[in-house]
Amino acid sequence: MFPAESSESIERPSLARAYPAVLRAAIGLGVYAGAFGATFGAVSVGSGLTVGQTMILSLVMFSGASQFAFVGVAAAGSPWAAIPAALLLGVRNAFYGVPISEILSPHGWRRLVTAHFVIDETTAMAVGQAEPRAKRFAFWSTGLILFALWQTGSLVGALVGEAIDPARLGLDAAAPAVFLALLWPALKSRSGKVVAALGGLVAFLLIPVAPAGVPVIAAATVAVAAGLLAKPRKVTRA
Repeated sequence: MFPAESSESIERPSLARAYPAVLRAAIGLGVYAGAFGATFGAVSVGSGLTVGQTMILSLVMFSGASQFAFVGVAAAGSPWAAIPAALLLGVRNAFYGVPISEILSPHGWRRLVTAHFVIDETTAMAVGQAEPRAKRFAFWSTGLILFALWQTGSLVGALVGEAIDPARLGLDAAAPAVFLALLWPALKSRSGKVVAALGGLVAFLLIPVAPAGVPVIAAATVAVAAGLLAKPRKVTRA
């Protein structure tokens, strides 16, 4: 009678198959992040930020949608109003922290480092793996690759954007356009369309009378209120 295989011996072959697949996916996401980061860099300097400010924003915030929201509102001449607009978009990352904390169990200062890498892509890659070690490997490999290529792309885009005329190439309108593209998938549902229409109406009414940036924040509160008031769907049993 053969001895039973240990769980560790069974886990190793599956890990050996998972690691290369995770790296390929992470590199693919990183290439996309680099291209997207270059777009952000060019849009950022086109919106009035310097190369240094653009890079600090990428290093500290490291959240594509929130960064585009920040420069979009800041370009309107209200940098303080840009902060809550960016935070509203980034709040979803806090919910990602629940599964990630269960996977990594960080303590002390490691919690701050881990939190910086909790984004859509790292969370999806981590929870998509079967074994605990593969989950940890997926999170950190994806996070580090994306971070490095996002910073590289942001720098290249900022340097190129600083050397060209933003108005001539339409970069002054690129931030709102990219921001709209990021939100477009949410408009497929009926509730999303209603919330977008109400938010747009609020912003439209406030633009003539409110300081720059305030209409955006007011419109965002419509979405927050709608989320708080939404009734949970009843699960029907077969």
